[in-house]
Amino acid sequence: MPNSVFLDGDWCWNIHPFQVTEETKALVLDNICYLLNRFLRCSLVESVIFCWAMDLQSTLDEILSRLDTSDCRVKSISLVCHPEVLLKRLQKDVDEGLREPDILERAPARLSRYGALDTVKLDVLASTRRRWQCKSQHSKPAAP
Repeated sequence: MPNSVFLDGDWCWNIHPFQVTEETKALVLDNICYLLNRFLRCSLVESVIFCWAMDLQSTLDEILSRLDTSDCRVKSISLVCHPEVLLKRLQKDVDEGLREPDILERAPARLSRYGALDTVKLDVLASTRRRWQCKSQHSKPAAP
């Protein structure tokens, strides 16, 4: 997407050692809002894409309340999938050493909270299937 910026909220958690405290949560939210507001004010940026695992409406509301969105359109979208799919993906991350095993216990409860969010829900499993089908239908046969 031309003239755009992408911010992953997890980048603001790159603290070593990783510790979730009231102080670090406030720091991360402050940094996210600061960066998003700077991007929104930049005359060269037409689109700001922000992603972060937000399963609480209060978190989304707090971030939006701290942004100057007077000259833009905000679209809130939640990427969701079935619990079995999520657990399979997370297990792969655990197996590869990217996540701690306790994520497998926490994730299903968090996933269930996405239904209460005031967002458009996109099932990423269906999206992945459609993308693959589209690619396979439009791919050219391999040269002999």
